[in-house]
Amino acid sequence: MSDQSPTVFLVDDDPSVLRALTRLLALEGFNPRPYASAQSFLEEHDPDLPGCIILDVAMPGESGLELQSRLYASQAGGQPIIFISGQSDIPISVSAMKGGASDFLTKPVDDSVLLSAVRIAIDRCKDTLRSRRERASIKDRFAKLSAREKEVFSGVVAGMLNKQIANKLGIAEKTVKVHRGRTMRKMAARSLAELVLAADRIGLAGGH
Repeated sequence: MSDQSPTVFLVDDDPSVLRALTRLLALEGFNPRPYASAQSFLEEHDPDLPGCIILDVAMPGESGLELQSRLYASQAGGQPIIFISGQSDIPISVSAMKGGASDFLTKPVDDSVLLSAVRIAIDRCKDTLRSRRERASIKDRFAKLSAREKEVFSGVVAGMLNKQIANKLGIAEKTVKVHRGRTMRKMAARSLAELVLAADRIGLAGGH
């Protein structure tokens, strides 16, 4: 199995389900990791791996919904969750989907339906991880700005003119222009729109 294969975490207390899903996913080129309980899954879970989680709703100990809540509360919810359940329970399925689940399937799950859900979830995960990396990169660039550059950055993304920023900071307008140019370069922004978008991505639009 290639290290580049998307990882599918399987959490189900039914050994036969784990075996069947592990075989199916491996044959389709995925990297399945089976776990018989939420606890054993949490002990080895890597939230940074591209992939998804197939999670049984009803398990002894921590339930699937409880595990879902824990993952999202700990910011480890980047991998979409596909719930599988032995019964079609509308209130539970609604709760799961409201909690951010990618899909809710009823056992016995048709192989093609499951594989389709897995591929959709993995694509969603890749988008999420890419977005996280982009935000981390923007935050890193922002952290490297000088204190004065951050002040100018704040004014620029708030829509202030150079003259207004100069008056607010008590510095010359030409000095604002210099700091603004440096800020644009350090933030890798080619336009004001890109700078504002970067600020918005890390929650700094309109000021910091």
